[in-house]
Amino acid sequence: MSKDVWKRDEVQSPCIQICVVHPEARICTGCYRSIDEITRWSKMTNEERASLLEQLPARASDLTKRRGGRSARLKRR
Repeated sequence: MSKDVWKRDEVQSPCIQICVVHPEARICTGCYRSIDEITRWSKMTNEERASLLEQLPARASDLTKRRGGRSARLKRR
């Protein structure tokens, strides 16, 4: 089955399947979205999604580095 069947003309989710909410920052350590943003993603317009995607990289600094955190999980992939 071709993967092209499932592609849509919309901004794709930044989810990388590391779904762990940081206890202090309250954002996902995988994609940097809040629980509310993750929940609302399917209802957002492409413009809202694109705007949010631009904000996400800056959120990385909000997370406290932890031994075995996001970077360790990414290395295991």
